Amino acid sequence: QVQLVESGGGLVQAGGSLRLSCAASGRTFSTYTMGWFRQGPGKEREFVATISGGGTRTYYADSVKGRFTISRDNAKNTVYLQMNILKPEDTAVYYCAAGRSAGSVKIYEYNYWGQGTQVTVSS
Repeated sequence: QVQLVESGGGLVQAGGSLRLSCAASGRTFSTYTMGWFRQGPGKEREFVATISGGGTRTYYADSVKGRFTISRDNAKNTVYLQMNILKPEDTAVYYCAAGRSAGSVKIYEYNYWGQGTQVTVSS
C-alpha cells in the first residue's frame, strides 16, 4: 500500500512558476514508476509526466514538454513537478500517482493516487 500526499499548488500569474511535491509512504518507493496527471475544469483527467523508479527515464505530454520537469528523490520518498512558463490552460487539479508500468501514460496503469492539489494560472 502506498499513500500519496501532494502539496505546492496555488494561484500564479501566467509566465510564472510553481513546484509541486508528492510525498509517499512506504519503504518501496523506488520500485514505483511515478506520474503526474491533471484534470482541468470540465475536462477529463490527462497525463502530464512520468518518471522511472530510478529517476533516469522521464516522459512528458507534448503540452508541457520544455516547460515542466519531473524529478524524484528516493531518499525522501518524494516526487516533484517543476512547472515553468505557466499558462492559463495549465489550470487544473494536479494528481500524483504510483504504478508498476514503466513509462505509462495510462490512468488505469497507476494503482495509487493522491488527493490532488489545485493550480490556478491567471491571465
